[in-house]
Amino acid sequence: MPSQTPAPLSTSALLHAAREGFASAAVAPAVREAALANLERWLTEPTFRSYQPQIVALAEAGQWATLLDSFYQVIPFGTGGRRGTVGIGPNRINPWTLGASVQGHAAFLRKRAGEGPLCVVIANDVRRFMDARGALSTAAMNPVMGLTSRDFAEIAAEVYAAAGITVYLPPAGQPMSTPELSFAIRFLQATGGLNVSASHNPPDDNGGKFYNAAGGQEIPPQDEEMAQEVEAVSHVDRMPLDRARAVGLIRELGPEVHQAYIAANLRCSRRPQARGAKVVFTALHGTGRRTVYALLQAAGFDVSLEPTQSAYDGAFPKVPFGVPNPEVPRTMDAAVAHAERVGAGLVFACDPDADRLGMMVREAQSDPSATDPARWRFFTGNEIAVLVAHAILSVPGPRTRPPIVMKTEVTSGQLSRVARYHGAAVVGHLLVGFKYIGDGIGQLEAKGAFAGVEGGLADFALGAEESHGVLVTTELRDKDAAGAALLLAELASEEATRGRTLINTLEDLWMRTGYVRNDLISTVMRGAAGRATIQELQRSLRERPLRTIGGLAVTAFYDRQDEAGVFGPLLSETDRASRDVLVWVLGEEGRVILRPSGTEPKNKVYVELAGQPVDDPSDLRAEISRVNRAARALALDFAVQMLGLVGIHLPTWALAVSDLVAVEQKVHFANVFMPGLISRLEANAPEAELQRFIDQGLTGYGKDARGLVADGVRAYVEAHPRAAYTPQLLRTFSG
Repeated sequence: MPSQTPAPLSTSALLHAAREGFASAAVAPAVREAALANLERWLTEPTFRSYQPQIVALAEAGQWATLLDSFYQVIPFGTGGRRGTVGIGPNRINPWTLGASVQGHAAFLRKRAGEGPLCVVIANDVRRFMDARGALSTAAMNPVMGLTSRDFAEIAAEVYAAAGITVYLPPAGQPMSTPELSFAIRFLQATGGLNVSASHNPPDDNGGKFYNAAGGQEIPPQDEEMAQEVEAVSHVDRMPLDRARAVGLIRELGPEVHQAYIAANLRCSRRPQARGAKVVFTALHGTGRRTVYALLQAAGFDVSLEPTQSAYDGAFPKVPFGVPNPEVPRTMDAAVAHAERVGAGLVFACDPDADRLGMMVREAQSDPSATDPARWRFFTGNEIAVLVAHAILSVPGPRTRPPIVMKTEVTSGQLSRVARYHGAAVVGHLLVGFKYIGDGIGQLEAKGAFAGVEGGLADFALGAEESHGVLVTTELRDKDAAGAALLLAELASEEATRGRTLINTLEDLWMRTGYVRNDLISTVMRGAAGRATIQELQRSLRERPLRTIGGLAVTAFYDRQDEAGVFGPLLSETDRASRDVLVWVLGEEGRVILRPSGTEPKNKVYVELAGQPVDDPSDLRAEISRVNRAARALALDFAVQMLGLVGIHLPTWALAVSDLVAVEQKVHFANVFMPGLISRLEANAPEAELQRFIDQGLTGYGKDARGLVADGVRAYVEAHPRAAYTPQLLRTFSG
């Protein structure tokens, strides 16, 4: 008899199966009930008809973890909007969740601005959802497969137009960066804006970040007012794109906006005569070639575009690990190789929305005839901020008051030291999120002071955050890689005339102000269970803070949600979330800060340890070595103690695996993968068997999995240096 396809599950049967499937998840009962309630709504309401075949297919395949995480909540607002994985359900980015966000934003704008004419600017990056993680079913209709950031931008435009709000969109095929959006809002005197992007996240992610008329994001409590409008949305209205264009509600951005943006950044130049640096730039498949690359060209630099990563491509195919984040040194491998070919000594990179800047500098060779491979140095976001501050502050200006530098609390104290060395005033305690720096600029403009520091717009010198974000002009209110790149290229050009590089500049600053080491450990915990674990860690450490870290006594502990603390009374629930920050002070020189990310499923541990100024370069090398070892010990000890509170026990060598890898995989790496690999090496297993075991064992770790775990393997070898299999192990992961 021919086989028969099983009848699809009825809604009641599917919900019953889901209840049983969710039962084993390590989450609170309320989380499971919320997922079931949302699942029932999406299965029964006509609004979600296009999503229903995919939901049924996932249920029939028993993909309960995916369904639980997709439905247990409505995807929350982070530092100004929603960002996350594209998919099916209220906890995913899709036309419904983005459309509801826009509908709520439109209502928020109307409530605040009244019934007069309103307009917004919409930008988008290059993303296209192709389900690289394989989370959705290939056996059923998939309404989100292939959706691009431009598609989402046009959906948003239809929602704004239906609300009677005029929309400016960039021309089709021309993505637009975050900083240029911020500039365009101010240039056009728009009411607000939206950027469709997931910044540096993996290719399966997307999102929408909302802007106000100042070109920044709302801060508490206004952001909660917007979130409440979004949460109240039960129906999304859309005006078809063609109709909206015909009635003038959707308009195309003209080239004058881009030209004015480039001109604004050119005005930030401090050394207009310094143009000798030869530069390579990589856009990592994103929008940066219209910002950093275009600006450096306009300024007159010899700048070469890395060819393999220049095309707009939301899959980021030529980027290691598929993660276009300039905080990761290997993202610049191709650009460094290109720099070697063209003889450049300076490399810049941007994430896809071009607000973060990465940099590598070629070390000077003392012997021109040397045949050793050139060495390149990666600069952290903190180091970039320090050098940009020096580039600005070391050139005297016409100010009558001290220049003002603003930074987030987790940004290096080195920036404060260098700023004060140059006579600047520092606002250094801001919460994470560039919107707080943008708000600070707004307060200088409106009130002539911010956080107890007097000054106006002319006194603003720099805003910076450790995650490679810098702002050097008040003509926009979000971080911008372009202005920072211009100032660094100028400084590098000036140093080159003395036979020096930016490495020498940074070392000089360390000698004068003291070396500061900043380490960051991120622990990725995905899904509803991962979010619950992150929340439990914050609760546990808030109630019982650690008393010693890395052998150092904790001399002070701060909970930034404490209403008696520096930030005062809580203004809203969004304020509470932003202030979910715990700080341990370790004497005069050290600190550890813990916070959950507002945009990604992870928490972040920031470790800082400071040294003292020195007079001799050899003393500096010794001080750097001492501080680096001590800081790493602090970071590892804190991470081990923290994870141990929730029953996750990892050897320190497993923590060396890339922070792009989830904690559950790091546990697998320590307890399953490495023991299995070592047993095969000790048994002299055939090479083909070893390679098969490695490929199968690293399934699910991410793109370029061997590269992701290579540092963990090397750390294992350091912990077991005398093992007979060590040479073979290192060769296997040497790439």
